[in-house]
Amino acid sequence: MVDIKIKARPIGAKAVLGRLGHPRVTSETKGGLEVVTGASEPGFNPLDLMFASLASCLVLSGRIAASKLGILDKLTEVRAHVTGEKAHEEPSRIVRFIVSLDVDGDLTARQKAEIAHLAEEICTVSNTLKGTPAFLVEIA
Repeated sequence: MVDIKIKARPIGAKAVLGRLGHPRVTSETKGGLEVVTGASEPGFNPLDLMFASLASCLVLSGRIAASKLGILDKLTEVRAHVTGEKAHEEPSRIVRFIVSLDVDGDLTARQKAEIAHLAEEICTVSNTLKGTPAFLVEIA
C-alpha cells in the first residue's frame, strides 16, 4: 500500500494601507501585489481579485475534474472569464456572478459539460461564495 502524504498549503492574506498610497497585499506564502484604487488605473482592485480567485479556482478545478474523469490526456485548455453585477442598493456587494467556462480538447460536448459541472463542485472559491461563511473580525 502506498502512503500518500498531502502537504497543506498555508492560506490567508494580509493587507496594509498607509495614509497615502495603495494597499499592499501579501499572502501567507509571501506572494505580493499592490491593489489599485482608481477606476482607470491598470491592475487589480479588490473586486478584480475576487473574480480572479474564482476564475483561477475554476480552471484548476477543471483540470482536476478532467483527471478524475480519466480524460486529462484529451484536455488542451480550460479558460474562465468571471464578471459580476453589483447591487444597486446598500450594502455594497455582488448580487450575481457571471461565469463563462470554455473547455478545449479532443472531448465530446458531454465530456466538456461534465468537466464544467465537476469543476464547479470541486472549486473551493465557488463553494464558499455560494455559501454563507461566518466572519470573525478581531481588533488587534
